[in-house]
Amino acid sequence: MIPFIDLKAQYEAIKPQVQARINQVLEHGQFIMGPEVAELEERLATYVGVKHCISASNGTDTLLIAMMALGIGPGDEVITTPFTFIATGEMIALLGAKPVFVDIDPKTYNIDPSNIAAAITPKTKAIMPVSLYGQCADIDAINAIADQHGLPVIEDAAQSFGATYKGRKSCALSTIGSTSFFPSKPLGGYGDGGALFTNDDVIAKAMREIRVHGQDRRYHHPRIGINGRLDTLQAAILLAKFERFEWEVEQRQRVGARYTAHLSTQCPSVVPPYLAPECTSVFAQYTVQVKDRDALVKRLNGEGIPTTVHYPVPLHLQPAYQCYGNSLGDFPVAEWASSAVLSLPMGPDLSAEDQTRIVSCLSAS
Repeated sequence: MIPFIDLKAQYEAIKPQVQARINQVLEHGQFIMGPEVAELEERLATYVGVKHCISASNGTDTLLIAMMALGIGPGDEVITTPFTFIATGEMIALLGAKPVFVDIDPKTYNIDPSNIAAAITPKTKAIMPVSLYGQCADIDAINAIADQHGLPVIEDAAQSFGATYKGRKSCALSTIGSTSFFPSKPLGGYGDGGALFTNDDVIAKAMREIRVHGQDRRYHHPRIGINGRLDTLQAAILLAKFERFEWEVEQRQRVGARYTAHLSTQCPSVVPPYLAPECTSVFAQYTVQVKDRDALVKRLNGEGIPTTVHYPVPLHLQPAYQCYGNSLGDFPVAEWASSAVLSLPMGPDLSAEDQTRIVSCLSAS
């Protein structure tokens, strides 16, 4: 059985570093906001190229914290994509705001900037593009629209940490960048975790306070917040894994290029991911377009090749979002994508031999 992502192989490669970092935390005993948290934030901010990194409990809470820092609440609107994981729209709704969906680009699956301006109303308070599958959205085009209307942009970069857009790192492209350290992400912990990035001092201060119950100093709370801290143990694990991260990004890109080369010559019915000019991808998922997906999934799974669909139901068609008045046909590109995409095994430790086997099974379709 080929693993969908081989976290065990990754762990074996860095086992001494991970254990040493964990033991260090167990020895000093500062399990909440210990020194590893600040060390991780400093290293990640430097890597991304921004002034501030604020670590947090997960990549869902980071979106919530970002919007709270911007003052988004009941009656407001946030423009986003319907083709994403539920968390993107979920946090907008949880604040009492309305997620306003905009259809996607059929090549990249990211939000189509040409559709955004028409969705802006006096209630719009932010734009939240998602950098899906490891490739950044067209942030310059989105920022230009946002600037015209005086709106902040929050990049949901849960899947694109380590990717670049026109030479700049994901999470350093807009007002706020938000990412996730869920175990399967390009930089993943051994539990939940996330981080926020910004160059804005005022927003950074607000986000730091919000993640610790709105506290600016012990038992003094100038704002409403949440319990959104990153555990010290997770920070320690991420520091150990970060030592290998640049190599892993390079490997992901090699694995992605190898997939694309093989599929292009051997599987004409399978459409590989489109990489936009001046972009790099970290291939959080290697997601292709296929025909007769159900039959293909059954055959691949029968051969010991796991697959998954990111995502089978766009947000505007989810039962919980029917209150916003959207219906089938409103976002045809997202609806088409949800029926056509399939994610294949992917990761820095995926061997060329396993890739050959996967492609051979696909080519038999």
